[in-house]
Amino acid sequence: MGEYILRRFVSMLLVLLVVITVTFLLMHSIPGGPFTGEKKLPPEIEKALLAKYKLDRPLYEQYFSYLKNLMKGDFGVSIKYKGLTVSNMISTFFPVSAQLGLYATILIIGIGIPIGIASAIKQGTWMDSLVMFIAIIGVTVPSFVLATILIYFFAITNTWFPTSRWGTLAHAVLPTIALAAYSVAFIARLTRSSMLDVLQQDYIRTARAKGLSRSVVLYKHALKNAIIPIITYLGPTIAGILTGSFVIEKTFAIPGLGRQFVESITNRDYTIILGVTIFYSAILILMVFLVDIAYGFVDPRIKLHD
Repeated sequence: MGEYILRRFVSMLLVLLVVITVTFLLMHSIPGGPFTGEKKLPPEIEKALLAKYKLDRPLYEQYFSYLKNLMKGDFGVSIKYKGLTVSNMISTFFPVSAQLGLYATILIIGIGIPIGIASAIKQGTWMDSLVMFIAIIGVTVPSFVLATILIYFFAITNTWFPTSRWGTLAHAVLPTIALAAYSVAFIARLTRSSMLDVLQQDYIRTARAKGLSRSVVLYKHALKNAIIPIITYLGPTIAGILTGSFVIEKTFAIPGLGRQFVESITNRDYTIILGVTIFYSAILILMVFLVDIAYGFVDPRIKLHD
């Protein structure tokens, strides 16, 4: 186990290095730069700004200089916003995105999996049809369309919830539903199909023949094996949700990291783009690693040291 974790840690660092390198090269290969705008700066001012942020140096020097600072925990400072470091930006805006993502994750797990199980148990009934109908709508309707509908009916027509900003639990209701809807629908369908497949296996029939109760057969035997594909989907999904959704944060004017990240791309703010990309990638890689660890606990046949 220890050897497996060490090997995975090394591979995670290598993946991060690849992400940093590719992102760095892509940023500098796109025409223009952080000081390119509708109004062109005087050449001497632009030259001074490039020198200040060391953007006038050869590309390989900038790359290795960034890696050297990164190993010290220095993500750099924003080029567009004076005095704002990337670390401060992440620490300021990420908690908001993470809180919204946590609420959405609770909905995804707390609603998606139970209704998927219920649909599988009641296959062919009105409940199954209703769950699948709702799941199809959830998968096909884009999040920004759902967000607009929610705002119209629950914030404008009926002023039950605020339309924007962040603060109280009421502010989180509509964006959480809009953010979680697709994943709830997808998880419900995935759980249903996985449960139906497992319920047809011979060992389930054997368990029933032994006289085990229905709940023991469903939750101890069937769900334990059916949950593996669900865990596989949840890992990257939770990583994406926790790091913020630009569409939802923009629609509800939520000061989250996803919104700031997209704006930094528009501004060509190199240090913020790199820093937030590394942060996003680290969370995604960590969640994939946790998924692999979870496999070993759910199914002992999966050996982590292989």
